[in-house]
Amino acid sequence: MPHQAEGNANNVLGHLLRPMLGEACVVFESTRVIAGHSGKRPDILITAPGRSPVVIEAEYDPARTVEPEARERLGMEAEGQPRPIEAAIALRYPVGVDDAYDQRVVIADALLRYCVYTGDGGSADRFPETGWLSGGVADLADLVRLVSVPQNAVDQAATYLEQGIDDAANVLEELNLIGPAINASIARLLGMDNVPQTRRMACAIIANAMIFHDRIAGMHEEVSALNLVCGDGVPDPQGTTLSAWTAILNINYWPIFSIGKDILEQLPAEFAVRILRRLRLTAASVNGTGVNNAHDLTGRVFQRLISDRKYLATFYTQPPSAALLARLAVAKIRPHPNPLPEGEGTTTPPPPSAHPEPVEGQTDEGEGEFDWSDPAAIANLRIADFACGTGALLSAVYEQIAARHEQAGGDAKAIHPEMMEEVLYGCDVMPSAIHITGSTLAGIQPDVMYGRSRLYTMPYGRQEDGTVKIGSLELLQSSQVMTLFNTSDPALRTGSVGQETAAQINADLPDWGFDLVIMNPPFTRNTTREGATADAVAAAFAAFDASEADQRDMAKRMGGLRPGTSYHGNAGVASAFSGLAHRKLKPGGVLALVLPLSAAVGIAWQNFREMVARNYTELEVLSIAANGNNMAFSSDTGMAECLLIARKLRDGEFSTERVQFATFVQRPASLASASVAAGNFEDRGHTRRIEDGPFGGTRLTIGDELAGEMLTAPCSADGDGWAAVRVLDYSLAQTAYAVQHSRLNLPGIPEIHELPIESLGNIAKIGLYHLDIVGTPPRGPFNKIGPSATATYPALWNHDAKKETRIICAPDSQLEVRPGMETKAATVWGNASRIHINAEYTFGAQPLAVAFTERDSLGGSAWPNVIFSDSRFDYAFAVWSNCTLGLLAYWWRSSRQQSSKARMTVRTAETLPVLDFRALSDGQLAAAEGIFDEFRELELMPAYLADADPNRALLDRRVVCDLLGFGEDVYRAVRRLAAKWCAEPSVHGGKARPRSAAYAE
Repeated sequence: MPHQAEGNANNVLGHLLRPMLGEACVVFESTRVIAGHSGKRPDILITAPGRSPVVIEAEYDPARTVEPEARERLGMEAEGQPRPIEAAIALRYPVGVDDAYDQRVVIADALLRYCVYTGDGGSADRFPETGWLSGGVADLADLVRLVSVPQNAVDQAATYLEQGIDDAANVLEELNLIGPAINASIARLLGMDNVPQTRRMACAIIANAMIFHDRIAGMHEEVSALNLVCGDGVPDPQGTTLSAWTAILNINYWPIFSIGKDILEQLPAEFAVRILRRLRLTAASVNGTGVNNAHDLTGRVFQRLISDRKYLATFYTQPPSAALLARLAVAKIRPHPNPLPEGEGTTTPPPPSAHPEPVEGQTDEGEGEFDWSDPAAIANLRIADFACGTGALLSAVYEQIAARHEQAGGDAKAIHPEMMEEVLYGCDVMPSAIHITGSTLAGIQPDVMYGRSRLYTMPYGRQEDGTVKIGSLELLQSSQVMTLFNTSDPALRTGSVGQETAAQINADLPDWGFDLVIMNPPFTRNTTREGATADAVAAAFAAFDASEADQRDMAKRMGGLRPGTSYHGNAGVASAFSGLAHRKLKPGGVLALVLPLSAAVGIAWQNFREMVARNYTELEVLSIAANGNNMAFSSDTGMAECLLIARKLRDGEFSTERVQFATFVQRPASLASASVAAGNFEDRGHTRRIEDGPFGGTRLTIGDELAGEMLTAPCSADGDGWAAVRVLDYSLAQTAYAVQHSRLNLPGIPEIHELPIESLGNIAKIGLYHLDIVGTPPRGPFNKIGPSATATYPALWNHDAKKETRIICAPDSQLEVRPGMETKAATVWGNASRIHINAEYTFGAQPLAVAFTERDSLGGSAWPNVIFSDSRFDYAFAVWSNCTLGLLAYWWRSSRQQSSKARMTVRTAETLPVLDFRALSDGQLAAAEGIFDEFRELELMPAYLADADPNRALLDRRVVCDLLGFGEDVYRAVRRLAAKWCAEPSVHGGKARPRSAAYAE
């Protein structure tokens, strides 16, 4: 076949892209499309309303000039477009395209290679920084959609909106000085307290309604332009605006305008006029940028204003994180072989025993690929977020569905009414959150009308009849809940929380009725005693200024709804929401959650993990290795999180009994990086197993850059921890897993050695929880006071890293017996021992996993006791736990939810893999005591420096060679292991490490 010109390939690619990009205009090989440069001819130019133009420059391999040509297009203006080109894609056609007989067939099936440049003519950023992305035409279309977001305009619109809100809120601050009762009334409408944050939220809601008003004015004859409603020449802007918004409500748009109208009605005329005229300018400025809510502008700004974030833990899901979770979740949606009729469900989902044992060769014949081209199939989906907050996750799911529909040749506008009316369900306890969610979803297609929507504000706190309600969790007892108000149905004429009688309606959310439940639920625990929750009786229910009696009654209400769920008080209300999601999902439905990392490993989450293991398949758990805010998928949590995606078993199906883990180096920084990461994860092919030995996981890459690693591991039906989270180098996980199973399988050496390992709880007794020692009587028999060298009841209670550099530590407190509790004190003192395990181990500051006290001492909150029946085990446990193998085992079983701090509860300590000291000979136990004596006076560096610490290296040599009897090769491999472990972000916590040798010999 003769060589074909590149222009022919560009024509083919352009024709393939057109049906995948919806409303976009795709032109190729055309001149006179670049303003001021009539001779310039971009290979492909893509423009769309509300988007920045995108250019694709393409060449056959080796494509030596394609990147400079792409960069040259940045900053240029396309004819007839209001924005310059902010993104240009450099694409390389693979070998074989140039001489293909039918280029359409070849390009449609080809693995294309490309990168994208963003910025302006003065500077450009390349994604990826090095190397090339690869994908098919659909992947390329997805990238075009993402990089066409006009980022400069989005940032400018956000600035305009925040400035306008701040100015308008200053007017309400003035009103608060002379009429606080008015602001208090507005706060009640929002279900909030009368504080500055609430006043900013009220102004934000008005601003958002005005922005939307300005957008839809040209779509409806009965809607006057915003300037004619509240412009400078209007004599009564407040009255005219209220009339205009009444007319809009008669059309629809209730989630957006109902609360705004209620707020505006409360304002005195003078203050209303000042606010309206300032925010009219804001609306004009925002809309002048041409940005709509599809770019999450509303959610990003509103999230900063939500009150009670500590109590409700309503942390904002970052847009890239939401896109990542939504894409992986939507990819699991399958057609249901027997869809339930509309409105039907069951309040009694089948128990796990309803799923039969696997039959060899059995397949699910009813399952196939979902037909994303079929609008009717999409309209039959039911998708819910029962803690929707700002609607970030529902919006991300909507955009994934719309993109798949367009890529399959569909019209995204045509499915908007069904998406709003039937498909998407959102619930929250905050009226403002429902307003934001409604605005964001409606703004995806602002010029398309719809009828009702399925967005509900749920009852929370003390009710008019004296009962208490706990929001969406009320759905644990029933598929119907009386909502506070309905923003869905204009016929009900309902508004905000202040209109109880007219507003309450039954929301029907059937059990066993949803195809996808996606949530970032509140994380708050009743046991939380810090920050804003320090004085709360039940922190999980302390929002909205709930009284102590309300908190207690709400906690009791949660306890009453607990049976049959995975809820655990120490896990927090997120575990209850997880149980709610399980209850609502259809067989075959998809579960997608943002959870604290403790959900993967915490003892309190064991019932949740058991529920997932027994009832779900295709389980995926994603986490982030980085530290600080970058270790979370949400904003401002200050703790590590994970994403969980799984599909609920259908009758006749059985679980794969494995977890697919992925750890990312960093949180996805952009929608494009999230999309590429998700595609990488979906197209993983063969993935290394944790049982395969210490060779690391399967690499996740973005171009030439390492984005993370993947690994599969068994999923225990008893809810055992999913420990392979937040692990950057999966060879560590493979070695830790082998150690747990009595094998020493170290990186770099082929031999596998037997190692006697047992769970600590099987060879020792773990001491008491600290409140059982000093808790409020009658729980604790002791008072804790200052230390004394002659104390009758010494205790090792708190951390002091400067005094914990040697294995032997001195007690830092003493205990005195409370009058009348002498008998109980004697019983409690029976748990005293010389050995204490570190319950809150900060690897970046503390050297010791286990401490030894010369006298028997009780262990406090930081140092619970470990009691052995043989005192010789004390010495062996102390030296084992502080060598590299012991540190690895501790890290593997602990919670790594904070940067370099690992937690080990009393119950978790029982599962800690330790050397089975019962299997050691008398000579080995004597050797352990000799090693212990050698280290009495030797100082250890903090654990994150274990690879550079000569004394830790000496301890490794003594344990590996002298105690266990292994050779020099094993010792060197253990030191290599120390270097790998110290390089983990969850160990060093971002602290600088020595640049010398990787590990001390």
